[in-house]
Amino acid sequence: MRIFPEKYRILVCIGALLLAGFLATGTAAYRVSRDAVQRGITEQALPLASDSLYAEIRAELLRPTVIAAMMANDSFVRDWLLGGEVDSDAMTRYLAEIRQKHDAVAAFLISDRTRKYYQAEGILKSVQESDAQDSWFFRLKENAAPVVSEVDIDRANRHAMTVFVHRRLLDREGAFLGVAGVSMRTDRLAGLISDYEKQAGRRIYVIDAQRKLVLAGTAATPLEATIDTLPGLRDHARELLHGGVRPVLLQYRQDTSSVFVSSRYIPEPGWHLLVVQNAESGVQPFQNAFMLVLAIGAGVTLLVLVLALRTVNRYESRLERMAGTDMLTGLLNRQAFEIVFRQAMLDGDRSGRPMAGILFDVDFFKQVNDAHGHLAGDEVLRRIARIAKGLLRESDIITRWGGEEFVVLLKECPLEQAVGVAEKLRYEIDHHDFSTLVLDRHVTISLGVAQHEMGETATVFFDRVDEALFKAKANGRNRLHVARAGGLGGNTETAASQASSA
Repeated sequence: MRIFPEKYRILVCIGALLLAGFLATGTAAYRVSRDAVQRGITEQALPLASDSLYAEIRAELLRPTVIAAMMANDSFVRDWLLGGEVDSDAMTRYLAEIRQKHDAVAAFLISDRTRKYYQAEGILKSVQESDAQDSWFFRLKENAAPVVSEVDIDRANRHAMTVFVHRRLLDREGAFLGVAGVSMRTDRLAGLISDYEKQAGRRIYVIDAQRKLVLAGTAATPLEATIDTLPGLRDHARELLHGGVRPVLLQYRQDTSSVFVSSRYIPEPGWHLLVVQNAESGVQPFQNAFMLVLAIGAGVTLLVLVLALRTVNRYESRLERMAGTDMLTGLLNRQAFEIVFRQAMLDGDRSGRPMAGILFDVDFFKQVNDAHGHLAGDEVLRRIARIAKGLLRESDIITRWGGEEFVVLLKECPLEQAVGVAEKLRYEIDHHDFSTLVLDRHVTISLGVAQHEMGETATVFFDRVDEALFKAKANGRNRLHVARAGGLGGNTETAASQASSA
């Protein structure tokens, strides 16, 4: 079973080709744009963002580290410790100056010999091995690393972060003298990370050596989280927390999106900087453009199909009219009339209602063409056709049978009524003024009339009508002859027809 009619199949094919063309073009453009965006993310945007943020974080963390190193290498501090810590006020003044000069939260010094904890306000306390809060000092004493950095986050304010830097103090022979250090606020880091997150839909996390989240720009991410609680990242924690010098670029799928992650190791505090970017954020404008292309394609295709369908229907109607219409008179042609007559004959046989026919032609029409030309003859035929159509009912059918011959089919019309119609038609043609076309000739017609009999074939019926027309012409023209059933015939003449008979 075929879904579409024959005449619509080509239109369906055209529409399908147009849609396929728009779809292929849009898909190709979208894929090229998507690949270009992803290359831009992996080759430029993500590495640049990661490098820039990495440099910013290192700069923030490097400042307290440099200050602590300067303190640990200051000859005044070393000589003061080796001299027996005689003037404690000198050390507190020194620490106060360090704090004020570098805008530090605190500057401190812890002596290994006396275990005193010096700060700008004076001696804070004495560190004890038995005190758990002081265990870091004794671990650092045994640690070979020269510096240890720690970060303290104010949980009441996620933008408040304090970096503690502890630097081992050694004498000229390398013996441990104590610890010097500073603590500094780095409020700018959290704001900086938030600004970076707003660019191109990135998410940024800073993870410490214990896999805990130190910094995050996303307010919805709790600082108590670890990398194992972050969707997507937890499945790739091992690759991301590599601890190496070289940055790592990783790609993975989350839901239906491609996610790119850049991981950089910050050695001073032992942190990992993770910059995460969803590729769909950069591709979204191209997705919107792709949908717009498809919408435009569908609209254009629909418009083309509508215009094509109207054109096809218009030309189809014209072809149908041309196939069934006589081009000269606008009446049905003989082929179309034969179809209509067969249907009318079947309807008449089924219903029992009478049906009659009239066959007429123009008297001496060849002489009209010879004397006045074929254009004048054509106009005579057109006028006769208009006169005949004006006299007939809507249900009656008239056709140009051939040359100057015409056939009229009168449905539900008995013979006597058909004779009246034929006589009226003869009279109107006889009295019509054709002088503007044929100045020296009177135009008349001869007619044959018959009623279709039940069961009579079309051939027999038209033979009878044609014989009646022949007798009308043989009897002098401008008259009609009736072909009755059983071979009986008769003439019908009026005074007008006798007076105008040639």
